Amino acid sequence: MEKAFTIWFTGLSGSGKSTLSRLTYLEIRRRGLKAELIDGDIIRKNFCQELGFSKRDRYINIKRIGFLSWLLNKHGIISVVAAIAPYEEVRQINRQLIPNYIEVFCNCPLEVLEARDPKGLYKKALQGKIKNFTGISDPYEPPKNAEIVCNTDRETVEESLQKIINYLVKKDLIPKKHILPDISIIEQEDQNWRQHLANLGFV
Repeated sequence: MEKAFTIWFTGLSGSGKSTLSRLTYLEIRRRGLKAELIDGDIIRKNFCQELGFSKRDRYINIKRIGFLSWLLNKHGIISVVAAIAPYEEVRQINRQLIPNYIEVFCNCPLEVLEARDPKGLYKKALQGKIKNFTGISDPYEPPKNAEIVCNTDRETVEESLQKIINYLVKKDLIPKKHILPDISIIEQEDQNWRQHLANLGFV
């Protein structure tokens, strides 16, 4: 128990990565373990400002997140990552780097994502207003050997989360029971640091 690991949520934009990664992070913390939630957008803004969205730049971005996750794991901190990571090759590089690497594929058909499109990103991409948009004008290579597949077009958030937590418990990576009686403590802490980062212009 308490073996640090990286759990990486990959999938197209809008497939549920951010939601499921945050809920997984909160569940891990609630069980008394040290963890960090790594949001791909925040990492881009603060560590990868010079990178665009070419294949080369995406490779560099994902490798940097992988290295950061490896460092966290090395010091006993679980890394929960939400990043598209569209290319199988660079995902495999991270898998080789990180001893305890778990991949969660948030699988959702493109037509469903285009219909949902809460931020209007797919519409803009189809109109050519957003270049190099994964799934439209840039490829997404589905994982070949993801440990967990969440079919987010058919599963509820609760069903997908339970699938993830069951896997982590079965692999003896997290305790079966909560240590904290209430998740509000962690949520408040999470809101506090996010507000602090926002105030300083980091998010």
